[in-house]
Amino acid sequence: VALKRMLNFNVPPVKNSTGEPVWKVLIYDRFGQDIISPLLSVKELRDMGITLHLLLHSDRDAIPDVPAVYFVMPTEENIDRMCQDLRNQLYESYYLNFISAISRSKLEDIANAAIGANAVTQVAKVFDQYLNFITLEDDMFVLCNQNKELVSYRAINRPDITDTEMETIMDTIVDSLFCFFVTLGAIPIIRCSRGTAAEMVAVKLDKKLRENLRDARNSLFTGDTLGAGQFSFQRPLLVLVDRNIDLATPLHHTWTYQALVHDVLDFHLNRVNLEESAGTENTPAGARPKKKNKKSYDLTISDKFWQKHKGSPFPEVAESVQQELESYRAQEDEVKRLKSIMGIEGEDEGAISMLSDNTAKLTSAVSSLPELLEKKRLIDLHTNVATAVLEHIKSRKLDVYFEYEEKIMSKSTLDKSLLDMISDPDAGTPEDKMRLFLIYYISSSQAPSEIDLEQYKKALMDAGCNLAPLSYIKQWKAFTKMASAPTSYGNTTPKPLGLFSRVMNTGSQFVMEGVKNLVLKQQNLPVTRILDNLMEMKSNPETDDYRYFDPKMLRGSDSSVPRNKNPFQEAIVFVVGGGNYIEYQNLIDYVK
Repeated sequence: VALKRMLNFNVPPVKNSTGEPVWKVLIYDRFGQDIISPLLSVKELRDMGITLHLLLHSDRDAIPDVPAVYFVMPTEENIDRMCQDLRNQLYESYYLNFISAISRSKLEDIANAAIGANAVTQVAKVFDQYLNFITLEDDMFVLCNQNKELVSYRAINRPDITDTEMETIMDTIVDSLFCFFVTLGAIPIIRCSRGTAAEMVAVKLDKKLRENLRDARNSLFTGDTLGAGQFSFQRPLLVLVDRNIDLATPLHHTWTYQALVHDVLDFHLNRVNLEESAGTENTPAGARPKKKNKKSYDLTISDKFWQKHKGSPFPEVAESVQQELESYRAQEDEVKRLKSIMGIEGEDEGAISMLSDNTAKLTSAVSSLPELLEKKRLIDLHTNVATAVLEHIKSRKLDVYFEYEEKIMSKSTLDKSLLDMISDPDAGTPEDKMRLFLIYYISSSQAPSEIDLEQYKKALMDAGCNLAPLSYIKQWKAFTKMASAPTSYGNTTPKPLGLFSRVMNTGSQFVMEGVKNLVLKQQNLPVTRILDNLMEMKSNPETDDYRYFDPKMLRGSDSSVPRNKNPFQEAIVFVVGGGNYIEYQNLIDYVK
């Protein structure tokens, strides 16, 4: 909604206006591109009057009779380039929108350039949009994509980090979270764990929200914006969790569709890039190998299949793709049958009575054609994506890893020794083996003896693993106070349902032999448990000492005593150091 308002020159778009939109160009930087592309397609942009969308730092021709909407970060080089545009008189008028708030001094730079270029009247509006975050789902956002390594787990937990670097990282995270709440139009109540990076974020965010509320004239949370928030009557809870409370989950191999796509394929900002394997059968001997085709697919909110199945266990997804394909073929056959009937010549009465019956049928068939084509496109898309995932599962035995790790994390009895898993040359990549071992190391209540550890290390080395992660986790485990009470993951293991059901074996495109049909048991991961305690106001040693911030309270009282005793209706969970799709899915299942 905020983007559409911006593209409409910062006036809310009118619903019933039949007139043509105002034609305009959109100029963004990489940050702006990342924010817009998961949300608006090229077609939607065109419907809003955007004829051209260009990167700020590309060679752009002057289009003197068209207004330009800029959507960029307020960085030095961006501002220099905008000033250059003004001097070159590229466009008729300029609507400058900054993703994050612009400083006074940079604003003066633009003003000076505009005066110098005699273009003051052409700069129509300057807006801070507070949109410095990327929305990937109706209920999920990430901070950034361009420089995500700057706010990654590694950046925050580097042993050699300086205080100033840490400040910068915290400010970056807080800026995005602040933008998120401005856009939401709500002031959260903040809870966080003590003595962690999450606490630093909470303190800074509380301060920033507080300062903004104080400044009544310029507050971003008053008047028209606040009513727009869907939570105007009740405030949301923001739970800031530190990644260090649970390092096993992000290492865990997964079994649901979206998390698998993210784990094994190249999946960023809702777009998956696949390399199509070139067929080798028909290449003549001595010919150069064919170049691999790269294909990319967007997995979006409008993709019904994706929305329905992204949280399903993989075997179910494969089965559903197959069913969709069969129902599509049936519909296609029906259209073909009608066509052949319509082609009947001759005057005999039978044909004519059939014709009148079928006209109605044909009309409905023709009107459903676009729908059929879209259905076909989605089936092809998911056939390709699911096949690519399946290749990984089979070649790396990911089903075995998933099941084995679940057993380790839930402290069940293991049917196969860990050493055998690591030494098995057919199972997984060195990275898969390292992940498995780290999960074992993190989840075990007492660390393995030195003798055992040496044995494991040798096996890992032989499998080609890099042992650096292990030395980090060793220090981490010694350092974490949590080590005394390892996080519990519930004691449920996935139940194998026998191998895939018959649907998969008769004429299916997915050759599933040998892949275990595992069903997920619902259990709450640590992040979900923490959220549950804080939302429902349950008393629990895990969360009882979480700090409590309410930016609306006049004095910043550092009480961890919640003011309201009622459970919260809405919550936002943010993991400092990076959440992941497994946790996202777990939270969604918890909500259901």
